[in-house]
Amino acid sequence: MSHVITAIKLTEDNSKPVLDSDGFILVDNISEFRGYAAQDNVNIRLKPGPYQIDKAFCTRFIELSGTNSHYDLNGVRLMVDTKLFANTSLARGNSEKSLYCALEMSGAHSVMEGPYVETYGASYGHQSKNKIFNLVGLDVTLKNAEIRTAGSNPWGYGSFYGLGGNDVRKMNGIRIGYPANGVKLIGCKVHMRAMGHAIFVQGAQNTLIEDCHVDGLLRTTDAILAETSGYAFDKNFKAAKGGYVEGARVASDGTFLPGEMFSMSEDGIRIYPDTSPGVLTGATTIKDCTVTNMRRGICTGLNAIGDTVINCKVTNTIAAGFNVGNDDVLINCSADAKYAEAFCITKTSAKNASVDIEILDSRDGMNNTLLAAINGSNHKVNIKTSKVSFVPKVFAIELSTRNGYAYYQGEGVRASNIQLDNQTEAKVLLLPGTKKSQIKSKGKVEDISK
Repeated sequence: MSHVITAIKLTEDNSKPVLDSDGFILVDNISEFRGYAAQDNVNIRLKPGPYQIDKAFCTRFIELSGTNSHYDLNGVRLMVDTKLFANTSLARGNSEKSLYCALEMSGAHSVMEGPYVETYGASYGHQSKNKIFNLVGLDVTLKNAEIRTAGSNPWGYGSFYGLGGNDVRKMNGIRIGYPANGVKLIGCKVHMRAMGHAIFVQGAQNTLIEDCHVDGLLRTTDAILAETSGYAFDKNFKAAKGGYVEGARVASDGTFLPGEMFSMSEDGIRIYPDTSPGVLTGATTIKDCTVTNMRRGICTGLNAIGDTVINCKVTNTIAAGFNVGNDDVLINCSADAKYAEAFCITKTSAKNASVDIEILDSRDGMNNTLLAAINGSNHKVNIKTSKVSFVPKVFAIELSTRNGYAYYQGEGVRASNIQLDNQTEAKVLLLPGTKKSQIKSKGKVEDISK
């Protein structure tokens, strides 16, 4: 049976948009907001209140592609149904086609401010490139957004079961990725309640991350071993074979060991060295940020190009507070070493890093006596603390080491021409491979390099 519909009369909508007192176009539903998302030179305000995002046409559930536009979402609460991340019938985005996100800013010279975004529902993505925000535009700014992530699988076990393959599905916070240039992330908060990174940069140029704050959740292996049902119980309390486990030990057969602390999420702020199709990541500035209860705090050490970290604080990480690399600069930063080293320069190839760091209270931690790991060459490192008691004497600063996050370095790690000023009572241990270094230390210096 077929149907024919004729004589349809279309009426053009000539009604004028509602303007707020300051000239912003005022809308009160997601459909109408979407209608302005691709327009240039618009100032659009979504009325404060709760909104559901439970329908989408593309793997970018809302794509903001306008130029010179301002999207005001202050007082708006966006609730994103996790079932959308598992919908394989959605049209693909133009770049990183497998990527799913709630909101993407792909335009130029535009600003979004103010939304609180959270996920709800029992679903998880059909792949692991899931995130709340994807920022890929030119000179776009995301300001004062707050995010609560959920919707990963299996939740509660960190990286014990992998990083994105097999059953693992992640839900990341904010990605700044190629072809982004000049992105500014200002005053944002990310509450990680899922497996994934909170904020990360891939192939973007000239990025600024300022006044942003990340928190996750820590858990003990004792809590896993007490479970009487669930994912780990069904796996006989064993990590994935050949699994990628950081910051916690497992037995040789993968069985969870008691007394270990781990993070249920990944890194707080992470800089990747490049992105597909091999575009190198440019320099990033990270300023006035805090990270707590994550796997690593601020990880710039993988980038080949130097990044700058200023006045940032990291606490309660389980696989290094700051991961520092080639030409990186840390100015007036602080971290504790309760569960892992406060900072590390892991790669022998890393050169010319400058680290100025204050050690916070590192007492009453678990399974860690490594204060810092230093490899590479021509670094200048200044380590201080406001109270001598914050750094117990059992702690050590190790040069030419494979301990801590340097575990993946091969044989022959080296540290040379290191200028170290250690103002704590931690021991400085010069391991084989250490050469031509200038050490000034309040703590004992033990040289076994020869």
